[in-house]
Parts: sequence; structure tokens; C-alpha cells
Amino acid sequence: MKTMYDVQQLLKRFGTYIYTGNKIADLELIQEEVRELYEQKLIDVNEFKNAIIIIRAAHNKLQ
Repeated sequence: MKTMYDVQQLLKRFGTYIYTGNKIADLELIQEEVRELYEQKLIDVNEFKNAIIIIRAAHNKLQ
């Protein structure tokens, strides 16, 4: 996993599509969804960590 597209594809595997029209809000919702997947043991710790790093990097670019 290297890009936000990859993170979105991860969520898509579980039937989750996020688009509000507000990029920062989208990133926050995506982060919450990834955290939920990890807490429910649907993704492993490496997928979780990689996704969070990518999401935070994208969030920092927007600010």
C-alpha cells in the first residue's frame, strides 16, 4: 500500500466508499473506517499502520 488510492481500495474490499466532497472530512472518515477495520480484526497491524501513515501524509499535504 503506497497511495490513497490503495487505501480506498482496501476500504472498497469491505464495501466502504467515502466521498463527501470535502477532502479533509473524507480523510478523517477514511481514518475512522480503517481504525474500525483494525479493531474488528479484519485487517492486520501492517495494513493498519501503512494506511494510517498514508492518510496522515495526505492530510498534512492539504493543510
